Amino acid sequence: MLSRTICATLVALALTALPLAAHHGWSGYGTDEFSITGTLDTPLSLSGPHATMKIKADGQVWNLVLSAGNRVEGAGLKEGMIPIGAKVTAEGHRHRDSKVFEVKTERVKWNGKTFNVYPDRT
Repeated sequence: MLSRTICATLVALALTALPLAAHHGWSGYGTDEFSITGTLDTPLSLSGPHATMKIKADGQVWNLVLSAGNRVEGAGLKEGMIPIGAKVTAEGHRHRDSKVFEVKTERVKWNGKTFNVYPDRT
């Protein structure tokens, strides 16, 4: 009986920790502004705690982590809007680990438009 209680508690704790592990705060990213331009490799996804998309630049695929989906849509950026292969610029903060090709993205630029997905971080 005790082992069932322990197992249930461990499962509950693990399920609670998953959303926290998926959340992308700012501490893993550098403080310097970073900008990268590439072609859209994986389209914008608004699912999850943060919207994401991927670009290819200099032969490397970069993960762009944006704000929450509702904030991204509020900035005017919608799923399916940017076609695969389109030139995209991401501005924000690069991951602190140089082996991780990821940008906590504050602005996305495409087709002469700027989508400020973190308007409070200018």
